[in-house]
Order: sequence, then C-alpha cells, then structure tokens
Amino acid sequence: MSTESALPPRVHPKEEEARSREVRATDVSSQTEHRVAWTKTKAENMEADSVSIWPRMEPFLLGALQVAPSSKLSLHYLRKMAIYVRTRDGCFPILGWPMWKHIACGKLQLPEDLAWLYFETFDLLVGHTPEERLEWAECLSQCSSKSELDQQRNKLSVDTVQFLLFLYIQQLNRMSLRTSLIGEEWPSHRTRSPSPSDREAKTSSQNKNWDDQAHLSFVQSHLAEILELLVEPGQLSQSGQALRDCQISLEAVRSLGLLLEGSACHSRAVQPVHRLLTKGLLQAQSGYSTLSRSFALHKLLSCLQHSLTLNPFGMTACLRSGKKLAWAQQVEGTMKRAKIARNTHMAPPGSKMVLMSQVFKQTLAKTSDKLTGANIKIHRCSDSFIYLLSPLRSVSVDKCRDCTLVLGPVETSVHIHSCQNLRVVCVAGRIAVGVSSHCTIHALTPTYPLLLPGNTDLTLAPYHTFYPSLEDHMASVGLAVVPNAWDRPLLLGAEGLANPSPNASSNPDPACYRLLPPAEFHTLVVPFQMEGDTCEVPGGLPPPYQAAVDEKQKRIQNWQKTVMAARLNKEQKRQFQELVEVKFHEWLLATGHRQELDSLIPPTMASLKDSNGPATDTTRVNDTRHIRSGQAVGRSPMAC
Repeated sequence: MSTESALPPRVHPKEEEARSREVRATDVSSQTEHRVAWTKTKAENMEADSVSIWPRMEPFLLGALQVAPSSKLSLHYLRKMAIYVRTRDGCFPILGWPMWKHIACGKLQLPEDLAWLYFETFDLLVGHTPEERLEWAECLSQCSSKSELDQQRNKLSVDTVQFLLFLYIQQLNRMSLRTSLIGEEWPSHRTRSPSPSDREAKTSSQNKNWDDQAHLSFVQSHLAEILELLVEPGQLSQSGQALRDCQISLEAVRSLGLLLEGSACHSRAVQPVHRLLTKGLLQAQSGYSTLSRSFALHKLLSCLQHSLTLNPFGMTACLRSGKKLAWAQQVEGTMKRAKIARNTHMAPPGSKMVLMSQVFKQTLAKTSDKLTGANIKIHRCSDSFIYLLSPLRSVSVDKCRDCTLVLGPVETSVHIHSCQNLRVVCVAGRIAVGVSSHCTIHALTPTYPLLLPGNTDLTLAPYHTFYPSLEDHMASVGLAVVPNAWDRPLLLGAEGLANPSPNASSNPDPACYRLLPPAEFHTLVVPFQMEGDTCEVPGGLPPPYQAAVDEKQKRIQNWQKTVMAARLNKEQKRQFQELVEVKFHEWLLATGHRQELDSLIPPTMASLKDSNGPATDTTRVNDTRHIRSGQAVGRSPMAC
C-alpha cells in the first residue's frame, strides 16, 4: 500500500470551520439546558423550602393530660394496639367505646374510669357542632342507671388512627430524670443563649401544654415513632417495627393532620399536612405516588423533618408580635408590669389566644368577639377580679393568687395550676386542678372534675351566678345545664391511675378537697349591665343550696320586720343606720370585699364593649347604693 493511500482525506478549511461552529453550538446548547435544569431544580427546592409545617397547638394544649401517663401508654403497648385494631372487626377505621374499653381494661389493665377519661378527652378535642354536643348532653341526662349510661356511651366512636396519635402524645408530660435534675434534656439542643423573648416565653409557660417550643421538640424527637403507628401491620417486622422501604397510605397521613398543619410559599392560608405533601412542591420529596396513593416512609420522614418549624401562631409568636389589648382606663402605677397580648386578629380557628400576665390589684372586664373561641392563659396575676364574659375555647390559670375569675362558657377545659386562694366561677366542658391550695371552684360541668397531684384544701361548689347573655353563650359552645358532675371529682395519681389507693405516697390525697357546706354558700352577682334574656342561674341551684339561700333570705326579711316593729324615731333610725354601716364596713375590710366593691365604681364613660367600638353597654354596678356611702373613690373596671 502506498503512503498516500494511508493518509486521511484532506478536509477543506471552510468545512472544518463549520464543523467547529457546530460542535461549539452543541456544547453551548448542552450547557444552557444543564443551567436551565439546574435553575429549575434550584427553584423547586427553594419553593419546597418555603413550605412550613408545624405542630398544631390544640392537641397538646387540650389533649395531653397534665399528669405523667400510665406506663401502659408507652410505644411498646401502642404498637401492639396499632396491630390489634387493624386486625379485628369493629376497630378500624372507627373505634367504638366498647372495643376501646375491651382493649384498655382487658389488654392494658387500665381502670374503666381512666379509659373513659382518655376517650372523652379526645372527643372533647375533635370538632363537634354545638347542636351535636347539646343533643349528646340531652341523651346523657336521661340516663338513670349505669346500664343506661353504658348503652349511651356505646354509641360514641372516634377515628382509630387519630386516637392512637392522641394516646401517644400523652408522653408530652412524662418526667425524665435528666429534666428534673437540670431543667432540660441533656445534651441541650440549644447552642446559643436564649433571647429575651425566648426567656419570656419559657417563664410564661406553666408546663409543656402551652409551650410551643416543647411541642416542636417533642414532634422532632418522636416523629419516626409517630409515623410507625401509621404503618399497616403487613409492613412491620416481627418485632413490630416499620421496615425502611414500607409505605404509608394517604388515609393514614390524612389522620396525621390531628398533630400537624402548615402553609405553602409564605401563604397565610393554613392547610392540612396531607394536602401540602401531595402537591407539586413536596410531592417528590415526600415520596408520594399518585398510583398507589401512598408515601415512602423514609422519604416522608426526611421531608417532614426538613419542613418542621415553630408554630407561627403559638405562644412565642404571640408574646413577640401579638397585638396589645386596648384598655378603657389606665390606673396610674398599677398596670405598669401587666402584659396582655393576643393573636386573635390573624390566627386561624383553634390557634386564637389571649395571654394575660402580672395583672395586679385590678378589676378587668371584657365581652368581645376578640375573646370568642380563644384559648386564654392567665399567668401570675394577684389581688385582682377578672370577668371574661364571652364564649371561650379554653382557659389556663397558672401561678395566680388571691384572685376571683368569672368566666363565660368554656367549650373544652379550664385548667388551674400552682394557684393559691383562687375563686373560679365557670361553665366548662372539663375542670382540672393541680398543685393548688385554698381554691374554690364554682362549676357547672358535664364531666368529672380532675384533681391532679399536689392539691390541698380545695373546695368544690355549684355554679352560682349568671349574666344576661349566659344561656346564649352556652348554646353557642354546646354546653347544657345537665348533666352536671361538679360534685363528683376524679382523682388522678402520679402514675395516671384513677381513684388510687390513699396508701400510696405518690397518689393524691382523697381528703385534698371538700364540697362547700350549704351554710357557707352565697350567690354571686355579675355587676355589669348587658343585653340578654338570662335572669337566673341556669338549671337552678341544687336543693340543699337553694334551701340555704331561702333561709338567708328569710332571715333578712325577719330582720326587716324586727326593725319596723321597733318603731324607732328619726334620730334613732339615723344612729342605727350609722352603726350598721360601721359594722358592715368592718366586715368588708376583714374579708377583703372592700377592694372588690371599690373597684366596681364606674368611670363616666366605661364600657364592657371593645374600646374601639360603639359603647352601647355601659359598665356599671347594678346598684351602687349598696356599695358605700359618701364619695365614690376607687378603681374602675378595665375594659380590655
């Protein structure tokens, strides 16, 4: 072969230049496509990063009992229960009271009263219309025996998976040895000193039920275990643990909405967690398949951990940026340290809250849409009289002393913690009292009052007041006058056991409370004019207490007859009147009622309505002639 035939053919310079341009164009096009794809991926990641998911407040605030849970509610037993309910007829997806009683009493060895307490608490938490609650109350009021009551309870059922999650979050108040010794879990997850607002939130938190930072920490620490409870039994190992490649159905993740919610792309619209996870932003990251309508467990766990954040409507945010409440009048010097804030102007239903702290020697009065449906926290108040006369969602009273609280109907629970010499007057779905002393609770409640550990010298008494719109407010939250269990408390021990043996040192003392003797009973007058038709205590007083009131009224009438029969002249009547007034004022000073009456003398323009709205209902004492003679000097009710 010749040398020429071995050489490659010669390429014309113009053809070579054209080929080079084509190669360069291809490279540029490839790089452009790569940049576009990278930019698109980055944009998608940024959009996904903008999705926030947070723990809902109410399950922890209202659902977690404020006592260490029974050891039978640990993950070990809940895993067994999760398998059991999915493999037995009549347990899934709806769990009725008979099957829960069988599991709780027969399998977990819980007392029946405690089993019902958990079931009833969860039912209080979930959304029922007021009409449904009133219908349920009417059915219960017609039960005249335990068998009839059991038949009625047998009609009640709950969402099985959500009830499992509800039982799991009872671990929120489990005390660990490290926490009790050093104040927080070690090693600490905080790498910086807390900011002033963080310290304020921590100080203002009576326990973990109100602490949104504790809610976030709990979910972050236990998310893997929470998701395990959502897994079908066929995808579990022999030990009951979830396999890494298992799937979680969309229906199960929908139940996760009990604990989590969120928003997308900085939107203020709050959405259930399953809706966020199945949309384009998080669909791929959460491992959701539209064909199988399920999520890959490991991807779902990673996605949720990445998206979890602090509740933007929680107590921390409310303390930091919540609106202050307007006051009709400021009393010089006495309200300087009071801190009152609300988020009701922007929070969704279920997250509305009003925080009141360090109110000192004041009389506060409020009826307003700003309170309606809100969770109220009253913290470190003293020597004050507080009237919140609107339908409320829940009320927590923490570390208060020497106060009187008169509340509108409370849909879910009133929780009193670490209080002294407190008088609380309320209609509520549930009453709970812990670590408190010398407190008197006048209650109308369809459930057994919960007496938690640490109480001394509590007094339980019947509800004994009214205000004109009370019955309308009760109907709006689904509370009726019957059944009324104010005098049948349930004692909870440190181990979560109901009605424990008095011999155990960790259990509450059965003698920690008493029922108010009828001889000591007096009715309470709400001293404000309002619109409405209620003109007596709803449902009336229990017969022994009504008899005591009638007897006192009879003594007053006999006294008036005696004075008239004495036929005193004008000078004698004047001297007698002065003597009675002196004795009366001595009694007011000795009992502390003088402050209460003085603080009710109204300003010229005081209103129980919003200060920025029309002052149609003037706040005033019903009859100031009975307060004191002479010049009206004293504090006025603050309209908040």
